[in-house]
Amino acid sequence: MKPHVLLVFPHPDDETFGLGGSIILHAQAGTPITYLCGTLGEMGRQMGSPITANRETLPHIRKRELQEACKHLGISDLRLMGYHDKTVEFEDRQAMVDRIYQVVQEIQPTIVYTYYPGHSVHPDHEAMAEATIEALERIPLQQRPELYCVAFSSNHLEVLGQPDVVVDISSVADKKMNAIKAHYTQSAKMLERYEDDQQHAELRHFLEAERYYTYHWSTHE
Repeated sequence: MKPHVLLVFPHPDDETFGLGGSIILHAQAGTPITYLCGTLGEMGRQMGSPITANRETLPHIRKRELQEACKHLGISDLRLMGYHDKTVEFEDRQAMVDRIYQVVQEIQPTIVYTYYPGHSVHPDHEAMAEATIEALERIPLQQRPELYCVAFSSNHLEVLGQPDVVVDISSVADKKMNAIKAHYTQSAKMLERYEDDQQHAELRHFLEAERYYTYHWSTHE
């Protein structure tokens, strides 16, 4: 089967901060990438530094930022699902599962990335991750794509152990940083915090590796 990557995340910038380097490496290998982005992040609290947005303009700006970030990452197929930020958990779950499943059937991905249910903090993250898993469960076990999950809850290491997939992204760190900067409204204040040497060390760690948990279906069925 020809490689194809599917990303399922709720907010613009989810694709960049957690796995931007991995996406770039897939793109450099010639693998097509489809991104199902749930919302436009219109309820985001960050407005840039200096401020460049307000509550009314933020969704339009974040859409442009997302499109720009996708260019840096090499995402060839961006699909906006049109949900409202911070309300994804209240959407019709079956309809959401159906939409994800239809895309899976269309593109036949070999790898899917989403959040790890129970360990992704935000209700929107949880809802889309759970819907992604439900969609993939419709496929016979031996035919399912690999599912790589991002986890960052405070207790994820205690509960899940160490991630079993660690991707060295140091060779594309500059490209990931360009994508981070493209999400200006959300990243500007964060990048300001990395101006002193101690924070620079933390930033280097952030740009050196990305970590995932392979979802093990047999323990959940």
